[in-house]
Amino acid sequence: MKKAVDAIKLLLVEDSLEDAERLSSMLRNAGITVRAAHAQDAAGLDSQLQAQTPDLILAGTTAALTLAGIAQAAARGGKDIALIAVIDALDEDAISDALRDGASAVALRTRTDQFVAVVRREFDSLNQRRNVRRLEAALRESERRSDALLESSRDPIAYVHEGMHVRANKAYLDIFGYSDFAEIEGVSILDMIAAESADDFKKLLKNLSKGIKPPPKFDVKAKRANGPAFDAVIEFTEASFEGEPCQQVVLRQQIASAELEREIDALRSKDLVTDLYNRQYGLTELDRMIAAAGAGASDQFLLLVEPDNFRKLLDTVGIGNADLLLGDMANLVRRHLEASDLACRFGEQTFAILAHGRDLETTRQLAQTLCQAFGEYIFEIGKHSIGSSISIGGSLIGEKSASAQIVLVQASNALRSAQEQGGNQVNILDPGMQDRLAADEKRDMLKRIRNALDNNAFMFYHQPVLSLRGAEGEYFEVLLRMPGDKGEISPKSFLPTAEEQGLLPAIDRNVVANAIRELGERERNGKRTTFFLKISAQSLDDQTLLPWIAQQLKNERVRGDALVFEMPESKVVTHLKPARSFVNGLKQIHCGFALEQFGAGLNSFQLLKHVDADYLKIDRSFMLDLTKNKENQDFIRRFCNQAHQANKLTVAEFVEDAASMSLLFACGVNFVQGHFLNEQERVIAAT
Repeated sequence: MKKAVDAIKLLLVEDSLEDAERLSSMLRNAGITVRAAHAQDAAGLDSQLQAQTPDLILAGTTAALTLAGIAQAAARGGKDIALIAVIDALDEDAISDALRDGASAVALRTRTDQFVAVVRREFDSLNQRRNVRRLEAALRESERRSDALLESSRDPIAYVHEGMHVRANKAYLDIFGYSDFAEIEGVSILDMIAAESADDFKKLLKNLSKGIKPPPKFDVKAKRANGPAFDAVIEFTEASFEGEPCQQVVLRQQIASAELEREIDALRSKDLVTDLYNRQYGLTELDRMIAAAGAGASDQFLLLVEPDNFRKLLDTVGIGNADLLLGDMANLVRRHLEASDLACRFGEQTFAILAHGRDLETTRQLAQTLCQAFGEYIFEIGKHSIGSSISIGGSLIGEKSASAQIVLVQASNALRSAQEQGGNQVNILDPGMQDRLAADEKRDMLKRIRNALDNNAFMFYHQPVLSLRGAEGEYFEVLLRMPGDKGEISPKSFLPTAEEQGLLPAIDRNVVANAIRELGERERNGKRTTFFLKISAQSLDDQTLLPWIAQQLKNERVRGDALVFEMPESKVVTHLKPARSFVNGLKQIHCGFALEQFGAGLNSFQLLKHVDADYLKIDRSFMLDLTKNKENQDFIRRFCNQAHQANKLTVAEFVEDAASMSLLFACGVNFVQGHFLNEQERVIAAT
């Protein structure tokens, strides 16, 4: 079973439980998982705040509480809780009063899209604040560790702000002949430079004050407090100290042998197998590019390059020749780069290219050129002549790139996507391009939906619904799929587009017609069968649907109770009047009705007073870790007792193991369904 997405913990402050339930259902219908609680007076509010800290408080119409009072109660515990005022109509005075009284946002209960958008935004903002606090804690811990490493480092290191020392480690003090940092605190670094290097160093400090980046290394003659001057190399790195920008200064005494110094530099920054820059150097450069993007730099990309089927290549050439193969591959990559590009080895067989000054098109051309070059090249490794294709994934380094880790994840995902498409592919992420691709995909999806409707091309599957109490006949849920170029397309991929274009009623009729034909065939073969069919909220407004269903049943001579239509509880709550009319009509033709995802509402069983459902499908959130979660077990037991008292049958979905089956039987569940019961689903042939 997949891990569930964390639910938003909601506290709804409303006089009417029905109004609170309606707000909760609006969010669930939008695909937001919520765990809601309700309060309508001060005592209830305090009780709910003490029982569980909510993420969001939705404050609606209450006679016993003011918005200011709710804000004060929420603030008493020192918790970060977003308060959203829910109003009935757009009113400037109401919005102004709500913001003055402590609301962080105002949502309209009459505009579902605006209401959902406000809740999403406030929850995202809350998570961002939480992430910032976590990052601040991690930063403090990182600074503590860095401080410890600084003190223990053998390299002389200091931090300089506006030319003055603000921090220095023991090695730095020792090399200049000082015993305590107090002796140089606030002292200009220029005072540590001998007279023959002073003018050049003074120019460097002036450039730093103007924001001009220093050279990576600067040769100087340094002077000790008491002792002879010495030749040194100063390395500069942008840093911060106590929140202020500064320069980290690393002092290295010059090595007598220039050749040895070059070798040491190579060891620090180069990968010895490929002679490309190493991962550490590449990450440092990536951090610089991200900082530059934040300052307005553009046309920067990270490309990750991997040979396809690298393990098979190693099986051919042998592990002992792996370094030779990687070295030749690195040379081939290097051969196609410009001076402004930087190539690194990021992993065992992963190369990274940090592209400067290339827009999306030229970056893609570079990637495609590399793919073509690898496809045409023959590597001579020992006695073997082999070819290899590559896959390339990339990501734009833009102003919104928050960290090197995020850019790396984006590029890695793009690389994996290219490999999953069969390799020898280029996949570079760009936000603008992604939006255009999404629009193209939506148009393509709409075309596929219309084609499936016109040609009756939808595909239908059975999922067994097993009776734990010996009910007569076979029970199945009908599942819908749509054919695609690379296999079947799941409903979650095409139904949102269909809903947006008003095509759900047509799809519903297609499903019903095919299901009834299948039922007729099964009945004629002596198989007593019941199908569960999903029905959309859009179909509830179709006054011709029920007569049409009745006629289809007559045409195929199928009994009405062979069909059970189902809708999520949250959809029914927000479409209560048409849903009630639809269910009453189903009773007249003897069809059944099931409430899906039932039990997660504020008072779910209250809904049964308005909608006479035959089956209640337990909300899937209560099936998570059922064998280990005592709270969920107790809920299902209470749920079944209450359902049976109301003469309703219960169904547990997403059953994944035998232990859950035993628990559900003991709790009194009537039916179960899930992949555990039958891995292979049978296709219903459309005619």
